[in-house]
Amino acid sequence: MRFDGILFFPVTPFTATGSIDHDLLGAHVAGGVTHGAGGVFPACGTGEFHALSASEATAVVQTSVAAVAGRVPVVAGTGGPLGHAVATARGAAEAGADALLVLPPYLVGGPQAGLVAYVEAVAAASDLPVIVYHRANAQFTPASMRHLAENPRVVGFKDGAGDIGTTQLIVRAVTAAGRDDFAFFNGLLTAELTQAAYRGIGVPLYSSAAFAMIPEVAVAYYRAYVAGDEDRRHELLDGFYAPLVALRDETPGFGVSLIKAGLRLGGTAVGGVRAPLVDPTPDQERRLADILDAGRALL
Repeated sequence: MRFDGILFFPVTPFTATGSIDHDLLGAHVAGGVTHGAGGVFPACGTGEFHALSASEATAVVQTSVAAVAGRVPVVAGTGGPLGHAVATARGAAEAGADALLVLPPYLVGGPQAGLVAYVEAVAAASDLPVIVYHRANAQFTPASMRHLAENPRVVGFKDGAGDIGTTQLIVRAVTAAGRDDFAFFNGLLTAELTQAAYRGIGVPLYSSAAFAMIPEVAVAYYRAYVAGDEDRRHELLDGFYAPLVALRDETPGFGVSLIKAGLRLGGTAVGGVRAPLVDPTPDQERRLADILDAGRALL
């Protein structure tokens, strides 16, 4: 699976009564593709997969597929309890997704054989190819990823742990398995802050939550990154991304909450986040508005 452009992780908009606003979701997704997204990842981390029922996740994917209209790949989130993962995988396939991003299983840790079996069970639930998300209680060894790479349905690896050394060994292990079609992603929060290091170990792709909130700044960074314009990239890092990360780190879950707040500040009524996440305080929203203004001033 090939991705050409920045990877877009849309939020899931909620109405005042807490239901999903599918009209707004469709407009949000379509707008991201218009801004140059190279792939759309609905019902994933930024889309609050953790707070969606299986039927809600399937509906989010269906709306996103319709909005994308075949222009770029759609990769749907799945994971959590194995039964939920199987249900969301099958729902995503029925909704027309192109692939799955396999998030960690629910709560429990398991040995490498168990983690491999979890991914294989999700992969077997539908005909869709799967991307492994390496994070939290689902961290894979190079040997496990080499084993999974022998399955042609496993087509990618996304690192959310931040261990550069292990990730490099995984890249080499998958390459040694003869897979030249594998996609490698940096999936850390606000990945723009670390992407230069990931590119150096053979991980060229990254997820951009900021793209969902302020696509013009995210695209400016992406263009500087692709062009190797380090002066421009550093200008955007120092003037926008570093202050955003400092605010994000004040409260757990703000990797999602701030994105929704930024959309609301821009006039897109996506609603708040579902528990256990919390929305920013008025003071934090004011500081976010200043950061967004500073980012736009750099354009």
